[in-house]
Amino acid sequence: MNLMSRLVIGAGIAGSLLTGGVIGAAIAGPLGVSAATSSSAAATAASPAAASGTFVSNETAAHEAGESAAREAQENAGQMPTVP
Repeated sequence: MNLMSRLVIGAGIAGSLLTGGVIGAAIAGPLGVSAATSSSAAATAASPAAASGTFVSNETAAHEAGESAAREAQENAGQMPTVP
């Protein structure tokens, strides 16, 4: 092989590695960001409930009209409802 063909092959390999890296970063980049965002958002959402320590039920008429008896019983017992 002469020098010119080695340079062309080397440039082709380097270009394909660079292109693959860019495509991989474009695909995996948002996945890493969304995983970090969702875990911090979940921790932020859980913090106020853990800080207050007590469950306060929604006793408005509109909410009570669509509530099942099992859910109302859990709310009356001071528990976080686990049924719809």
